[in-house]
Amino acid sequence: MQIKIRIMLALSLIILALVFTISCSTKTVSTTKDPYSSSEQELSTTEKTWAYQEESAQSEEISEADSDNMIMMVMLEDIHFEFDKATLTPEAKNSLMKKAQWLKLNSEVSVVIEGHCDERGTNEYNIALGDRRAASTMNFLVNIGIAPSRFTTISYGEERPLAAGHNENAWAKNRRAHFAVE
Repeated sequence: MQIKIRIMLALSLIILALVFTISCSTKTVSTTKDPYSSSEQELSTTEKTWAYQEESAQSEEISEADSDNMIMMVMLEDIHFEFDKATLTPEAKNSLMKKAQWLKLNSEVSVVIEGHCDERGTNEYNIALGDRRAASTMNFLVNIGIAPSRFTTISYGEERPLAAGHNENAWAKNRRAHFAVE
């Protein structure tokens, strides 16, 4: 148990050292363009630095058991999309940075990324939109260093709603990418 704590502390210190090294640069890292979107997804080193600093601070404050539970909760947290879009929001990118951190620490884990939509639109359109959402999510993670072989994507379109209802509140919950850890 103390070995895991020491490893987590060592990893935190290494990450912190990398953060200070990276933070001196003002370059923007461009990820590949989503073939279904007209805008490029960009991830600045400032966003990376913030995510690494937050992750380092959190890992030092919690016990080992709490850490394992919290990290699994991070992986199971869905990311959400705007209506009729497959581009990642800033909130989604922040969540994906946390997921990437966990995936880097757990290199034996594979993940299924499920694309979901709300009930509006045809079944065919929603299957395609769900596929684009899963693909843009996977592309983001691959572009920050997670091996593509660790991911499988699938689209359920509107077939597996998280929230019942025919209003914006329910629709917003259903426009998501869900993560299943294998």
